[in-house]
Amino acid sequence: MSTSGGDNRSSSLRRAASQPFLDGMEARFMERCEVGLRLSETMLQRAVCFFKDSKLLLLANIDSIGSGTVEEAERLWNACVFYAVKRLSSATCVGEGPVEGTAAGFTLMQLLQVTDVSVMDLFKELPQFLVKAAPTLQALYGDSWEKLLQVKEVQANFVHMKVLSNYYKRVYKELFLVSECSSGGLNGSPVEVKEGFPPQMQLGWMLFLALRMHVLNQFPDLVTCTNGLLAIIVILMLHMPPQLRKFCVEDTSKFAKRSPKGVNLVASFCNMYHACEKDVCCMVDKANSMIRDLYNKKPSDASISCHSKQIAGIDTDGLLYFEGLMESGQIMSNISIVEKDYEEAYQSLGELDERMFINGEVSLMGSVSCGSPDISASKRKYDTMSSPVRGSAVSTATCLPSQNGSPCSSPVKIGGFPIDNSSKIAPPTPVSITMTTAKWLRDVITPLPAEPCLELQLFFRSCDRDISSDVRNRAQVLLESIFPSNGLGSWRRVEGNGQEDSVWAEQRRLEALKLYYRVVGAMCRSEAQRLQNSNLTSLLSNERFHRCMIACSAELVLATHKTVTMTFPAVLEPAGITAFDLSKVIEYFVRHEDTLPRELKRHLNSIEEKLLESMAWEKGSSMYTSLIFARPNLTAEINRLCLLAEPMPSLDNLSSQEGPTIATTQHLVGGSQNSSDSFRLLLISSFSQSDVFYCSYQVGSTFFNSPVKERLSAFSAFSSPLRNRLRAPLQSAFASPQRPSPVGGGETCAETVINVFFQKVLILAAVRIRNLCERLGQPQPLVERVYRVFQHTLHRETSLFFNRHIDQLILCTIYGVCKVSKATVTFRDIIHQYRMQPQCKLHVFRNVFIDLPPWRRAGKAGGQETGDIVKFYNEIFVHSTKTFLLQIGTSGATPASGNTHGSDEGDYHNGDSPASPEPPAFPVLPDLSPKKVSAMHNVYVSPLRAIKVDTRMSPHTRSLYACVGESAFAYESPSKDLTAINNRLKKRLVLELNRLRLGRLDFSDASLVTDSMVTSTLLPCNNICTKPC
Repeated sequence: MSTSGGDNRSSSLRRAASQPFLDGMEARFMERCEVGLRLSETMLQRAVCFFKDSKLLLLANIDSIGSGTVEEAERLWNACVFYAVKRLSSATCVGEGPVEGTAAGFTLMQLLQVTDVSVMDLFKELPQFLVKAAPTLQALYGDSWEKLLQVKEVQANFVHMKVLSNYYKRVYKELFLVSECSSGGLNGSPVEVKEGFPPQMQLGWMLFLALRMHVLNQFPDLVTCTNGLLAIIVILMLHMPPQLRKFCVEDTSKFAKRSPKGVNLVASFCNMYHACEKDVCCMVDKANSMIRDLYNKKPSDASISCHSKQIAGIDTDGLLYFEGLMESGQIMSNISIVEKDYEEAYQSLGELDERMFINGEVSLMGSVSCGSPDISASKRKYDTMSSPVRGSAVSTATCLPSQNGSPCSSPVKIGGFPIDNSSKIAPPTPVSITMTTAKWLRDVITPLPAEPCLELQLFFRSCDRDISSDVRNRAQVLLESIFPSNGLGSWRRVEGNGQEDSVWAEQRRLEALKLYYRVVGAMCRSEAQRLQNSNLTSLLSNERFHRCMIACSAELVLATHKTVTMTFPAVLEPAGITAFDLSKVIEYFVRHEDTLPRELKRHLNSIEEKLLESMAWEKGSSMYTSLIFARPNLTAEINRLCLLAEPMPSLDNLSSQEGPTIATTQHLVGGSQNSSDSFRLLLISSFSQSDVFYCSYQVGSTFFNSPVKERLSAFSAFSSPLRNRLRAPLQSAFASPQRPSPVGGGETCAETVINVFFQKVLILAAVRIRNLCERLGQPQPLVERVYRVFQHTLHRETSLFFNRHIDQLILCTIYGVCKVSKATVTFRDIIHQYRMQPQCKLHVFRNVFIDLPPWRRAGKAGGQETGDIVKFYNEIFVHSTKTFLLQIGTSGATPASGNTHGSDEGDYHNGDSPASPEPPAFPVLPDLSPKKVSAMHNVYVSPLRAIKVDTRMSPHTRSLYACVGESAFAYESPSKDLTAINNRLKKRLVLELNRLRLGRLDFSDASLVTDSMVTSTLLPCNNICTKPC
């Protein structure tokens, strides 16, 4: 049953062959310190000390770092060591007095150049490095080293700047001309244009960086940064020479906001890009002040400027004009001034050189792959994302029409707002989606009162006692804890901006408060209608319920603004709840806020997926409290591992805290918006059967749209036979664990909560098992066996999930079933295919919690450690599941495993496994489409449903087409078929265009499209298939 040692032997051989290289590691590290980075004596001692202390970790894990070569592993490890020393030394010196960044003596870009590592590769490997080196870092730098490193903040800042630079380039090219040769030098002489970036574009980006450096860095959220970028573009529009403009102020479709004096430039621009006019106007004023100080120029009122051509047709009230800012004779010197200012600040801070996004230095960024940093908030994308619904991923903020509305009466909506069908919609981008979501918050939530509505106040008064004052006091304390007036600012703080931070925090508190009252009111109406009683004391008097609702509201506000320092799960600790608590309200929150933009629904879905896969199983999760009541036989193991959560802190204790803290290393490694595409389809709420659009983004890639039909989900499909247990009454989710459950059947509330949770875990696991087994080419019977073993493990060997990720159990289950089924699948094959999965995180198979039982420790102290997935399989998994796996291997069929539905029919208290005559089959999952059919191109295929095939095609026509998944030619794939079809259609299109250029259209030979014409299009002319495909 154990894995073979082939992989370990090959690794040992590689290390032995590279032994001379390994012996020279310390010398090369010293050379990089002394020659490459020129470290001071103090910094050199710190770096060498840390490297020596962590060298054994490097040698032990060298085969799992990077792509597996010792050279790359050494470079990545050195880069991580340098980064940790730089950040921790700088932060230590800040507390002692010197300015941040000066202590390290080198910048992040110098670090990357010396080690020959890209930004993406560094951020991909850094979380794994920190997990391994955590004891060493704690010994050298104390318990606060995680907070001082600020890895997630630097990653989020990088992704924000990446999407902002792409957004800036797109908007610039829409408004201004971009020529390869620009006469921007002195006396009109040509100037150097970097990678197609004219000096005007470079100046705009540098002004934005200066604005961030001097003004915006106390606002770490993407919305505020975008407002600042739009303010700079407004200034460019006013100062750009007319010959370089592509826009015309007379175009009423773009410049719709007008006054008797002309076009309101800021209002029209904000209308085009879904920005807040008030916020952008404020940013324009701040940018003008910054430019005045930077260039020591006194601006003039634009209304009295002598450049009449540039301001013709523009309402100049409140606008300032800087003489010579964009003129050809001065633009290069203006760029030099702002670059010098940025260089001074950059050398002081030593962080990422944000000029790289506009100066063509793309080689230092790297390419996206598994484990790359994401924009979650920041998927995979923002999945961050090679699939239309992938991870860490930003979707279009489409809000579906109400079920009660008809297609004819319900206009198309983007972000919950009607749009004109006649207008051309620009492709969505991460920034445009963020701004659209912020528009929903601004237009729908902000106008609401900051007090409970009259109906909600009536519910409060209808309780056994009036709880109105308790609700208000609780909300105030929790929101001030989540959004403190001081200390929330940027990780690159500018002195003297505390007042701005306070204003920002107050605005976010109000938005979260209004959203909280709105959703709680909707939930109370629904519960009162269901119970036929307006007395909801058991729910509204529950402290944990209100905290979860406030935390969920605050999380959506933070997700809307895309903050850097406050990414999930940062809201949990200030609210005094755990991830498992929050999972109880996510579904209800989505159900009762029908205007919620699609982007925020996806964000909640990704959070729920993270809760199911790992966060609910972590130490300190409140899930273990419910598990003790639902499965008393697990009490001893839970207590031995000290997994129980701390008591919920009181409001007085929360109010005395300084604010949210940085997430732990465990969240740093696993915390991202990356989500599996398939499970997202299961979780996304479906309020109608209308077609919607997904949009995905990946750093270094482009956007694309793919039509996807909304699927039934864990939010919306609870009435289906498969998922009839996925939803429990809201009040039972927060009731006392020993209280009888409203669902009946003799269950307690704790058992109901755990059964619902387990069933959701099984659905998530089923999707991932199916996808991974399909990649491995395994038949359906083996897939069902894998699922059955996973079911058995979850219900009968639940302790295997403690402190672990469910993907670790899935990988081991697949290998174990393949082993006993005599399938030729190695662990290397499984890991290789798992790395292709959208939810893949390297720590899943590199760092697995291993806790040997007392009788197998053989004198080992403690018995708890981390190891790779193979070690976990051999030492833990096989010993727990061997009997059940062998039954599958010997019988060739799935053995009975007792209760597999998560119901209460089996006796979980004594571990008996009553027979089940007909075990349920592998769950019938939704048709998860579209599927990506090309590894090189963003091509997705959705199979036509069988019911539509019969109604839309005749038998003869149907015979001409190959089904998705089949190849029209032997030994070829569907992606090759699509490529061939596209190439043939492209050739025909070129021929038609050439014919049209020769003369006028000739319709004399017009005729109906026949089957033979379709056949000739699909198949080569010299190889027409005569048989049905």
